[in-house]
Amino acid sequence: MAKLKCFAIIYLLLAICLPGRAAEETDYSAVFMQGKKVGYAIHTRKVEGGKVTTSEQVSITISRLGVPVTVKMTETSVETTEGKPLAFESIQLLGFVTMKVTGTVNDRGIIEMANSSLGSVQNSTMPWPEGAVMAEGLRLLTLEKGLNAGVEYTVKVFNPGITNALEANVSIGEKKNVDLLGRVVKLTEVTTTMVMPGTGSVATTSYVDDEMQTLKTTTAIAGMQVEIVECAKEFALGDDDVLELIGMMFVDSPTSLGNPRLASSITYWLAPHPGADFAVPTTDNQKAERLADGKIKLVVRPVSAAGGATFPYNGNDPELLEALESTRFLQSDHEDVLKLARQAVGSTEDAAEAVQRIEAFVADYIENRSLSVGYASAAEVLESRQGDCSEFAVLTAALCRAVGIPAQVVVGIAYVQDFAGHEGFGGHAWTQAHVGDRWIGLDAAFKGSGRGGHDAGHIALAVGNGEPGDFFNMASALGAFKIEKLEVE
Repeated sequence: MAKLKCFAIIYLLLAICLPGRAAEETDYSAVFMQGKKVGYAIHTRKVEGGKVTTSEQVSITISRLGVPVTVKMTETSVETTEGKPLAFESIQLLGFVTMKVTGTVNDRGIIEMANSSLGSVQNSTMPWPEGAVMAEGLRLLTLEKGLNAGVEYTVKVFNPGITNALEANVSIGEKKNVDLLGRVVKLTEVTTTMVMPGTGSVATTSYVDDEMQTLKTTTAIAGMQVEIVECAKEFALGDDDVLELIGMMFVDSPTSLGNPRLASSITYWLAPHPGADFAVPTTDNQKAERLADGKIKLVVRPVSAAGGATFPYNGNDPELLEALESTRFLQSDHEDVLKLARQAVGSTEDAAEAVQRIEAFVADYIENRSLSVGYASAAEVLESRQGDCSEFAVLTAALCRAVGIPAQVVVGIAYVQDFAGHEGFGGHAWTQAHVGDRWIGLDAAFKGSGRGGHDAGHIALAVGNGEPGDFFNMASALGAFKIEKLEVE
């Protein structure tokens, strides 16, 4: 729990970074969360041979129950001096090894990508998102639009870390006096709203000087105030404060639930905070309905796996086929993952029994419930046998896919009666597997702790392949609503 916030925050910080000045130099900034310095950001830009190379590096360290967790990411883009995309690279230190994504854009507008981790490389291709820009293209567009108050425009910004383009709505405001760590400067206010279809949006306020240099950025992510402020190198890279994240990740429950496994369903009424924009998905296990007053009525009714379904899946449903693919976090074609999956399912040919065996197997397989893991892939978890909810989730999903059962990673919140003295709904990750004609919830982390697995105390906020982009909605939704009331059936 809680780690997913830090993970999503870094990706959003990289996504919202505005272009620096045209000069070839390195800029340093300090990253603050809830008023505490938790890390740094480094922006560099170099022009050589008709190419512009821009790099953004972010490092954040937070504490969970006194255990420090550091997440580092570096994203680099290579473009022509006219802003045409040529190549990109994303390096992520989230778990025990480095994960790297590189891509080149050919003359036909096709991205040729390579994902590398644990010594293996996965190659793939995808079309360049039409109209999308990277750092230099964004800088040139910003220069073209100018900083006159009232100017508004929309741009697609390609993010190498999630290998996707996010839509950004930009609005230029008035000049204001801005405090830069004790130094007050008159800067132009720029509001950028990042939108990912189906998941809501996150608004960021930046303060820019006349040279288009962003000196301060503020945003509310996962219910926390995050700031990036340009400063001296020595301060940016200096010692960080300790920010304990556990107490900030909970949504209060209006009443104690006891053991949610005793409930066949729970109906929740979610009340968004003023101005909040997020989505709650409808799945086989929950139904979300937006009411006339803006509140969300959510009925969580976990479904059971019916016996008789076989595996591997051999249909042609695009969603299910995608949920079988090996990815950089769910390496279902990895030799050791395949071997472990066969060990987990044994001789059964029934899909319902197979997913239950995998859930129980992972619950026992991860021996060290460590809070020090950044965000590990399935292959890393297999090797280390440690982690928390997200590590249980990715390994469960990968083992399901390895035997031909479609599976996805779910992120959201789940009820806990006592977690480090907190009661309520905390950030959580689990798995859903497709058996027969429905998605079945699996929670190896809760099963291993004696909770029993997935139940009506789980509220899903996003579903996907365990990729960074899947956490966008969780980051925008957590801290954006309260549970006004609930009814247990």
